[in-house]
Amino acid sequence: MLIESLYTLEDKNDSFASVRLSGAEHPIFKAHFPSQAILPGFMHFEIVASVFDIEITSIKKAKFLKLAFPDQLLKYEKNNNKFKVFCNDEEIASFSL
Repeated sequence: MLIESLYTLEDKNDSFASVRLSGAEHPIFKAHFPSQAILPGFMHFEIVASVFDIEITSIKKAKFLKLAFPDQLLKYEKNNNKFKVFCNDEEIASFSL
């Protein structure tokens, strides 16, 4: 339910997806830090599961380098069970499932 209307899929293939996050009015941005709208880190997993149609059973490693904000364009690169997240061509997160 949290993922509903959180993003718009802009481009996708088997190893890449780009999504545009919704605006700050989405409930997920209001819930995490009400005074600063950011995407909670765990939502990257939800987005990957939804976009690539996979079931996440375990997270082996996760590294969050920068924050993601409303209205940003995020790019997810998939290499088997490893993912990297980019915003403005800068890596902001990576994780292994």
